[in-house]
Amino acid sequence: MDSLAYLALIWSAVFAANILANKTSLSPVLWFLALGSIMVNAGLMPTTSDQFISNMATLGIILIMFALGFEENTDNFIDSIKKSWGIAFFGAVAPFLAAYHVADYFWNDVNIALMSGLTMTATAVSLTMISLKSVGLHQSPAATRIMTSAVLDDIASLALVAILVPVASGQGPVDFKQIVAIAGKAIAFFLVVSVLGAWVFPHEVRGWMRRIPLVRSYGIQHLLAFGRHSTLTVLLLALLVGLLAHEFGFHPAIGAYMAGLILKEEYFRRIDQKGSYTDTKRIIDNMAFSWIGPVFFVDLGTKLIFDWNILVSVIPQVMLMVTSIFTAQVSSAALAARFTGGMDWQNSLLIGFGMLGRAELAFVVMDIAYVQNSILTTQAFYTLMATAFFLNILVSVTITFWRPYCSVAMPPDRDSGKTDTESS
Repeated sequence: MDSLAYLALIWSAVFAANILANKTSLSPVLWFLALGSIMVNAGLMPTTSDQFISNMATLGIILIMFALGFEENTDNFIDSIKKSWGIAFFGAVAPFLAAYHVADYFWNDVNIALMSGLTMTATAVSLTMISLKSVGLHQSPAATRIMTSAVLDDIASLALVAILVPVASGQGPVDFKQIVAIAGKAIAFFLVVSVLGAWVFPHEVRGWMRRIPLVRSYGIQHLLAFGRHSTLTVLLLALLVGLLAHEFGFHPAIGAYMAGLILKEEYFRRIDQKGSYTDTKRIIDNMAFSWIGPVFFVDLGTKLIFDWNILVSVIPQVMLMVTSIFTAQVSSAALAARFTGGMDWQNSLLIGFGMLGRAELAFVVMDIAYVQNSILTTQAFYTLMATAFFLNILVSVTITFWRPYCSVAMPPDRDSGKTDTESS
């Protein structure tokens, strides 16, 4: 019964967080994280996540990312990749270098500095997308740029984990074959998703795919229409592609986002039931943003456990780390968005704020470096945990603050003279 009691506490926190969000005009995500941290430090939640809650949190982030991908336009996403390389590159290198130098300054240890830099490299896109949704910017071109940049950063971060962890832990030199294998897996995964989206799902089959017996006659429309179980069908698809992503070395949430991305509203037109797309989307949004998805963020908040003696001792480290990464992340991503992505300053800064979050990969790296390999000291671990926590809070605060200066529609592209909508 403990698992159900914990779930009751989390849902109570979700309910309270939404009330507080309405009262303060801040994103509910900020309150999810804060209340999760308060509950674990008050002894209401376990310091180690209950297995049931942990699994439900994983399901929650999968649903969130699938729901966000389900809303996104596929053509806009693909077009955004071409314009996001600078944001991904500079938006990852700058915080890596900032965290590296701060850690090296305080602890004078190259291995700790490497792990600190790696922890602060990848963006917690799920946190950002929820914050953007709460202010109505989740379908803006800026949101798409953030998402594509984060996906590219995740790929680079996975490669760096394979390279740096063995070196920092003293396990051996860099394994070139391992690097090639990671790159090959990344390419293979996106090829599989591309084949599904371009040839398998569409009802109108073109080219050599016409020769395949089943594929040439049936598409995703027929599957969605079968038994009027469209919601179950798309959720199964999200989970299967998420599992596929996991096998290729990505977080399942990335796969779920890609699954939502390759589904189109037109695929639901064959279903006789009126409004099936709208009904399916409403059900998925309800699960993702109201009662299952928020479990992920409350559980994430329970990761910050206060040991006051250690926390007080690392206040200077945390303050300098947060300040350095905030400055490096926002400035590098904003400048890249402006000068390599052709965006105006308002949306460029929004991208910079949106790239501040640190969650899934950051905690994976900290677990590898602190728990599994003892590379990080206790002080370094607490510094990184607190830094990630404050950066996540800053995502919600800055996006909410900056919302009045941004619009969903993009101004004309500086290079082409067209809006993102027109060019896609």
